[in-house]
Parts: sequence; C-alpha cells; structure tokens
Amino acid sequence: MNQNSFYDYRRILEYMMGMRPFLEKSALFSDGTNDYRIPSEPEPGDEIRIRFRTAKNNVDGVWLCYGDKQIKMEVVEQDEQFDFFETKIKVGTKRIVYYFRIVTGRLVCEYDRSGAVDEGCAKHFFYIYPGFHVPEWSKGAVMYQIFVDRFYNGDKTNDIVEDEYQYLCFHAGKSPNWNKCPDPYNVAQFYGGDLEGVRQKLDYLQDLGVDVIYLNPIFVSPSNHKYDIQDYDYVDPHFGKIVVDEGEVLERYDEDNIFATKYISRVTDKRNLEASNELFAQLTKEIHERGMKIILDGVFNHCGSFNKWMDRERIYENKEEYKTGAYIAKDSPYHDYFKFEPEGNWPYNGVYNGWWGHETLPKLQYEQSPELEEYILGIAKKWLSEPYNIDGWRLDVAADLGMSQEYNHKFWKKFRKVVKETNPDALILAEHYGNPAAWLKGDEWDTVMNYDAFMDPVSWFMTGVDKHSESYQPEAEGNLQQFLDTMHYFMADFPIQSLQCSMNELSNHDHSRFLTRTNHKTGRVQYLGAKAAEEDVNKGVFRAAVMLQMTWPGAPTIYYGDEAGVCGFTDPDNRRTYPWGNEDKELIRYHKELIALHKSSPVFKNGSLKIVKDDENILAYGRFTRAEQYVVIINIANKPEEITISAWELGLPQEGCLKQLIFSNEDGYSTAPVEYKMQNGRFDIQMQRYSAVVLKGMGEE
Repeated sequence: MNQNSFYDYRRILEYMMGMRPFLEKSALFSDGTNDYRIPSEPEPGDEIRIRFRTAKNNVDGVWLCYGDKQIKMEVVEQDEQFDFFETKIKVGTKRIVYYFRIVTGRLVCEYDRSGAVDEGCAKHFFYIYPGFHVPEWSKGAVMYQIFVDRFYNGDKTNDIVEDEYQYLCFHAGKSPNWNKCPDPYNVAQFYGGDLEGVRQKLDYLQDLGVDVIYLNPIFVSPSNHKYDIQDYDYVDPHFGKIVVDEGEVLERYDEDNIFATKYISRVTDKRNLEASNELFAQLTKEIHERGMKIILDGVFNHCGSFNKWMDRERIYENKEEYKTGAYIAKDSPYHDYFKFEPEGNWPYNGVYNGWWGHETLPKLQYEQSPELEEYILGIAKKWLSEPYNIDGWRLDVAADLGMSQEYNHKFWKKFRKVVKETNPDALILAEHYGNPAAWLKGDEWDTVMNYDAFMDPVSWFMTGVDKHSESYQPEAEGNLQQFLDTMHYFMADFPIQSLQCSMNELSNHDHSRFLTRTNHKTGRVQYLGAKAAEEDVNKGVFRAAVMLQMTWPGAPTIYYGDEAGVCGFTDPDNRRTYPWGNEDKELIRYHKELIALHKSSPVFKNGSLKIVKDDENILAYGRFTRAEQYVVIINIANKPEEITISAWELGLPQEGCLKQLIFSNEDGYSTAPVEYKMQNGRFDIQMQRYSAVVLKGMGEE
C-alpha cells in the first residue's frame, strides 16, 4: 500500500469512527510563483488564477479569503499525490491581500506565507501589487560586487601620485605592495585598481558565470571608497584615464589641516574627465557584448565636502568653468543644496549638516532645492542612457535620503519614473536595513540588499557571529528554529518578485568576510591584527553557506575575492585586494560549479521553496516547480548526522530516486553522481560534519 492509499484508508476509518479527520498538513502549499499564481505579476484589470495544493482526496474544501470575500475553490487537476484547487479573481489597481482556509470534517486551518497555521497573521498574508514588475533578468541573477581600487590594476598610468593631496590628515598615496592589508581608517590609501583592470578580468568573471557586475562608486572623489562624491558627472580619472598630466600646481591647506592638495588638476582637467567617461562607455559596451549587465552605486543622500557644490576645500574656487561653492559664499547658487546651521560667517566657516555628523559627507537637502532634485534625477538618467547604458542603480542608504519620510517616498517615486522611462528594464536596488515593504509597492524600489532576510540570519545560524564580527553568540549557531522564524518573518516583507531579485550576500564592503566569521573571532583589525582574520577558519561551513546562497530564492551576490578565499574583519579589513596569483583555486572551482548549477534550472530563478527537515543544526529544503525538484541539505554540526528526509511533498514520486549533483565538506567538494532511493516518499542520508549536498529528483525508479 503506498502512502496516499494509506492516507485515504485512514481518513475513511476516522470518518466512520467519528474521530477527528486526518489532515496532511505537509502537503498543503501555495505561493506567489508561476505555478500557483498565474500570472505571477499581473497588470491592473487582469484576471488571475490562484491555485492551492492539498494531498489527494484529503480535504473537504479550500477557500480563498481576501478582503471581505471567501471564494470556494474547485479541484481543477489531480495527480497521484495531490489535488490542485483553483479560483479566478480580477485585479484592479490596488493591492490585493489573501490567504487560504482549509476544511476537512470539523478541522479548520488557515494557510499564509508561513505555512499551515490555526489562524493566519496579517503580516504573513500573500499580496499582489498589480502592475509591479521587476526586470526578468534580475531574478536569480548571479551578481559580483567589485570595490574597484582593490580588484585589479590594469593601467598604472592613472595611479595616484605620492602625496597628491591630504585628506583627513592622511597623505594620499599608493600602497607599495598590492598584497598589503589596508591601514585602519586610511581612506586616502590606494592600490591602483581601476576600470581597465575590470575590463581585463572580464574573461575571468564570465568564466566564473557572473551575470551582473556591481561596482562600488566610481565617480570623482578623493577617497578610495568614493562615497564622498566630488562630481557626479564624471568617472574619477584615477579609475579611468589620465591623458594629460599638467596644469597648475596648487598649495592649499584648511585651518584644521584636514585637506591639502598639490596635483588636484589631474582630476579636474576636463580632458581627463572626458577620457574617463569614454573608457567607462567602452567598458559597458564590452560587458553587454558578453551578455552581462552592470549596475552602479548611486550615492544621492550625501556628497563629499570636495564636491563642486560645497567646495569646502576650495579646489574649484576662481575657476571660470565652475560656479562658487556653498562653503565659499553665502550667495552661492548651491547654498540651498545644504543645510547650514547656524549660519556662521562666510567665507570658510559655515557649519552644515553632515551625514551622521561627518563634515566630509555633507547631507543633501532636496526639500528646499528643486534644482538639486532635478539635477540628481538627470544624473540617474544620464548614466542609463547612451553611450553608457548601465542596467541599474544600487542606492546607498536610500531610506535616509531627504529630511523626512514623506519627501523620501516622493523622491523615489520620481526616481522610478525617470529610470523606467529611460530604460524599462533597469533595476532599482536599494541598500536598506529593516522592513522595506513601504518602498516595495511597485512605484519606488524594485528590491533591496537583503540583510534582514538573508545575510543576518545566515550568518547567525551558520557561524554564531554577527555580520560585523563584533559578537559571537554560541546559542545562535545551529539554532535552526531561530533561523526559520527569522527568515519567515522578514521574507514576508517582500513581494515575490522583489524577493526573487534581492541581493543575497554573505560579505560586502561594509561587513566582515564570511570566511573570517567561521573562526568565531570578534573585534577590529587594529586590535586583533590582520593575521587573526585568516586563522582557524572553517571552509566546510563556508562551502555550505555558498551552497545555501546559490540555491536560496534571490540573486546570489559574490563580494570580489570571497570565491578566492579572501578573509578580513569589518571595514577596512574587508577591503583587501584580490589575491591574483595566490587564489584558492579549489574554492574558485567550487563557486563555478555551484553557479553553473544555479543557472542550469529555472527552479533557482523563480521556483518554490519548502522546508522539509527542521532538526537542530540540519537545514533541509526543497526548491521545486511542477516540472523539477531539488533537495538541499546542510549540516553545520561538528559531528555526522544520519537523517531521514521526506521529499514527496516537493512533488517527487513515492518510490522515486534522487541524484547527487554536488557535495561539500571540510576537505573540499565532489560532483560524483551518488543516487538515493526513496521509499514511501522518504530517503535516508548520512551527512558528514560541516557538509552540504544538492540532490535532484530523477522521477520513478
């Protein structure tokens, strides 16, 4: 007797004996993917089909509940294991919120995005924003983040000149050793990475399997991170090209000795600026010819004190082609771009609002300057247009832009309109911590950097260390229930299309390298030393995390060098150079295998997700569509585990077979095609410590 026959027989007996009927809750399923909502991203006025799955002949009825309506759904399809209920509704222009009610005998339960529950929770209801579309290419796209100065030096003629200027009491210059770890807090220390270096490594990125290149800021700026932008209209010549190295030599110092310059004409000479923009246009053209995309960092909340609008350091003063900066004169045309309080006496000692109090990061005040708003919207359009044609913007501290939430939403609505009119297929991806739902309604952002529903919970579960390597909590490591509760809670804040293209990172330029977190050491590099970041790391845990990243819903994003084994505590140690010639080639091959697997099936792009095992230290889940089914199992315990997995609820046959596609542990990985046979919808597997595996359902034996 197969499992379904057993369930049918048991249900009949329960009815005959007047007992509470049996409900196979693990069979209940629906989500916002194309198998259960058709179309998944409807237009206003569309009629959509909503589906719900139950075990075959197991329930008396299913109702779709939305608004004040409850619609009884009808069985439209039945296979050997499941009934598929369906109903149709017409959508208007407003958000639709819904959940399901399931009845069998006297038993009633509800189903929302957290699964089968006694009573649904509004936070976890399904919802639709008619007309909200994200670029199809962004769903599940493999992204690669590059901190340009540390990736590859492709053109030594644009390298910074020793002592070219002084910034925050640091003398700008180039590190004599590419492999030297960054000095703490020295934002004027450069290594020479540039756009030509990115261009020369496109073969490497393409071979790795990268779909999208995301560049940290590249516009004119005195710092190596370039989040203090000096000129939004031009690529920094130290990242681009220096075709002329002449002009006036300046000697200027401010009263606080924060800034000094000698060769500033190198980055203000229009010939160098235009040549740098031309190089970037050539780079984007070649990226597109290779079938890849590129997105840039949009730092629109604040600029730099060097910016031509502020000119605190007086580098544009008395230049005919530039207007007077707001710090130089009270009657500057840019005065309203910033908030000066108190007004102070001009020139040279105005006090202005800096982001988080940083004088070098003056916050832009859009509310009192329509000209500023228009200018920044024009910048968004400029780089999306010919000849640059970027494919989207990553928005720095996007929720902080403006002086009020009211204006913030107003601005991003205008921003989306400009972006989508310029390139309807462009991606708008915001840096955001906390609930992003207010911005993900189809009229502002497309998605976010996924801290709350990926980086944070994955880091705690797999290492017990927070993303800054500042805290180790042993009770969080391997705490699967905490992981699942956190994931369910924060994933519910995303519309399905936003989740499918959310930037899922293990590391980035603001947080410690994930491989370093596996050693449980906490603190800053200036106290622990750079070597500590590389000691006692656990590559088994790291490999398992990468496997999760490449098989979880979203756009898996590699921070340059993670795939090569780069370690580092939080900023600036996380910004070490890519170790060309000293790469961990086994880790690179492992990433390449997993990226190829990720791209081999639409399941990982827009398929469903279901947890199939929830033991402590063991995470097992399915990624599936009606056509294909995969099982991913991760064991982060320091001991082997013998486990049984129920896989029939993913749509696999009761007596089916699964084939191992890739397996990893502390020592490495294997792609040997091991097979696992299912009996009564389940299979047994021995998981080594710190191991992970991806299995593919192969159908009936």
